Amino acid sequence: MEVIYGLLPGMLLLGIIGVGLFFWAVRSGQYDDMEGSANRILMDDDPVNTPTDTEVEKTEQTSNEVEREQERKQK
Repeated sequence: MEVIYGLLPGMLLLGIIGVGLFFWAVRSGQYDDMEGSANRILMDDDPVNTPTDTEVEKTEQTSNEVEREQERKQK
């Protein structure tokens, strides 16, 4: 029973310190942008060299033209 007299003030002190740290974190802006860092880590810095839609269409047109020319030559 005598241990409780020592633990109670210790628990109250730790609780007050925890609440104080929480309010300090809120006031200093630690919780302002919760999703920014999570999204920033997923974004690439360098653009990926992927063909655009017009380049794909041009390639398809060119391959179709080549096929047509081969068919004409075979006839």
